[in-house]
Amino acid sequence: MDYIYTFLIGGAICVIGQILMDTTKLTTPRILVIFVVAGVVLQAIGLYEPLINLAHQGASVPLPGFGYTLAKGAMEGAKEGFLGAITGAVKDSAAGIAVAIAFGYIVSLIFTPKSPLK
Repeated sequence: MDYIYTFLIGGAICVIGQILMDTTKLTTPRILVIFVVAGVVLQAIGLYEPLINLAHQGASVPLPGFGYTLAKGAMEGAKEGFLGAITGAVKDSAAGIAVAIAFGYIVSLIFTPKSPLK
């Protein structure tokens, strides 16, 4: 049953993004920002944590999951004070960002970009 929830919720997040791209004049970066901010807002009001518990990676891998991670880290760090609120988000999301950069670099070494035909 976990796989079904993961697929349905992760797929629903992707469908919302595709609908926004197809029916609005929003640029892709703006849609990405909307998703990250939505994850922060949903975590702030306590709605994203139950979604993570239900869908696991289906809710944490898409962009709202990144916003959730930032908000969760900031909320936990805020218990230590103002500086903790700022650094908490960075601490919680640093591993994912580092892995993304490392894999991006490795892929860039393996594959060579091709220039467009003239």
